[in-house]
Amino acid sequence: MKLKPILLPLSFLLLLIALWQYISRAGIIAFWLVPSPLQVIQVFTQNSELIWHHLKPTMLASVSGLLLSVFLGSLTAIAMNSSRLVKQIIYPYLIISQTIPIIAIAPLLIIWFGYGISSKIFAVVLMCFFPIALGLYDGFRSVNIEQIRLLTSMGASPYKIFRLLKLPAALPNFFTGLKLAATYSVMGAVIGEWLGGSSGLGIYMTRATKSYQTAHVFAVILVIIALSMSLFGIVALLDRLLLSWKYYGEEQYLEP
Repeated sequence: MKLKPILLPLSFLLLLIALWQYISRAGIIAFWLVPSPLQVIQVFTQNSELIWHHLKPTMLASVSGLLLSVFLGSLTAIAMNSSRLVKQIIYPYLIISQTIPIIAIAPLLIIWFGYGISSKIFAVVLMCFFPIALGLYDGFRSVNIEQIRLLTSMGASPYKIFRLLKLPAALPNFFTGLKLAATYSVMGAVIGEWLGGSSGLGIYMTRATKSYQTAHVFAVILVIIALSMSLFGIVALLDRLLLSWKYYGEEQYLEP
């Protein structure tokens, strides 16, 4: 029964790949529009060094931007939780930051940061900062006021209330936002690379698209998916390790 949630989507995926291969081999769709799975596999076998060359800067920008987003997002959430005035000032701009398309400010990113990795990291931060800050702040707000009053009556300082009550209670929300940010980080790095540069998966994809090498485009898409899922898996593993009490309680509740 536990294998069923894995086998069903895996079987469906294999069916889609087989259908995809049949359509490509039969010539129903031109190869330069939709390459066959075998052609995509050949890209990995014949251009592994080239893919790795472009993967490294994207990975560096994604991880660096994600870590910087965690730092800035956590500071912002703590500041908003500590002061109502700070919350009233920052919160509207936090929302506004998500209404600005990265492509729309592309000229500014190039002027401010150039074509190097800094502009890519900024693009990642712009996409990942919001879910982390908002998730952690909502976690702080989820604490029951009666629990705060109880600790206050027992002589606990604001710092102890934060460390012993608010922070543990906010971790589930924090990791939810961090999982979203982990998947956004790669997308942000790739979009940042579309703005210009010398290497990166976004650059590789742009060059392959302009030369109608669709097999290479599909290969890059698969690499982006794999990288995004890897970052998501790392965050999910940390979530499981640090919040094992939460999942243990849920598993006990779901058992018949």
